[in-house]
Amino acid sequence: MSTADLAPAYIRAISPYLPGKPITELAREMGIPVDSIVKLASNENPLGMSPKARAALEKAVAGIERYPDNFDLTRALAGRYDIGMNQIVVGNGSNDVLDLAARVFLSPGQSAVFSRHAFAVYPLATMASGAECIAVQAKEFGHDLDAMRAAIRPDTRIVWIANPNNPTGNFLPYPQIKAFLQSLSQGGAPDVIVVLDEAYNEYLPPADRTDTVAWLKEFPNLLITRTFSKVYGLAGLRIGYGLASAEVADLLNRVRQPFNANNLALAAAVAALDDHVFVAESYDNNRRGMEQILAGLKRIGLSHIPSHGNFVTFRAGDAAGVNQRLLKQGVIVRPLGNYAMPEHLRVTIGLERENVRFLEALDKALA
Repeated sequence: MSTADLAPAYIRAISPYLPGKPITELAREMGIPVDSIVKLASNENPLGMSPKARAALEKAVAGIERYPDNFDLTRALAGRYDIGMNQIVVGNGSNDVLDLAARVFLSPGQSAVFSRHAFAVYPLATMASGAECIAVQAKEFGHDLDAMRAAIRPDTRIVWIANPNNPTGNFLPYPQIKAFLQSLSQGGAPDVIVVLDEAYNEYLPPADRTDTVAWLKEFPNLLITRTFSKVYGLAGLRIGYGLASAEVADLLNRVRQPFNANNLALAAAVAALDDHVFVAESYDNNRRGMEQILAGLKRIGLSHIPSHGNFVTFRAGDAAGVNQRLLKQGVIVRPLGNYAMPEHLRVTIGLERENVRFLEALDKALA
């Protein structure tokens, strides 16, 4: 027996999360200078971080010897969303909050439901808790809420929903999600926690947005997760949060690691939250870049999944081969074989020049 056999079987069965390839890793592998590599693989903000966040971060360095206090961020979030501070869970990225939800509500002998092509952390968090994964067949690569409702069993404790969905970009109109929540409340499954992952919420057009936080008064089984990694440009600082009923938030905070969010991340997040000019610039850059990428894919003749995030998933046929040829040109995108989409690649919307570089490299990779 090996030492690994001492771990539970459900832990040994987990396939590790595969992040987008780091720039430094490609530089080492291909001998390409770091400054000549374009990374469009991890849905990061190409504008960087908010200037206000940068200034706050630099100021916070002076107190780095002290343990962090998340009071200021919790208060700022409570004010932004008009909820109690006891309804907020601060995480080391929103992934941390997803993991906390699984630890609190899942255990061996229970199950969680999610869409087949949804975020890879959902099955990871589910399996790490010893629970069973119920992957529901997707509808045009997105969530089929009717099928997900039908898949709920007596032992189901969590339903994971991403809106917009990663990695496909699909968007569910919010009335459909609210109707789904109502169906659980009225249909005998009020004890199922619905985790609504809104990591890309800020990229939605204003007409598509809904105040989902207001739903917390009606649905005590709802947990909303959001992040500062995307539109706010703080991916490297790892800071996110969950919004829930006081009862649910209390349970998550009981298992949350002390000081799970560091001083620099907390200070930057508080400042970024109010940098509306930067968020508007990021939204506009994404809108223009999306048009640029979609026009290029159309010219090349490649189909794509309509996206409401800051990325586009497109069909590339021999996606693995195309990806390798892009890497050799110093362009990093995201292959989706681990999402059961072996013919697709996902590209993040970058700066105008980065989008041009990607499209030129894609032309060569396909040729």
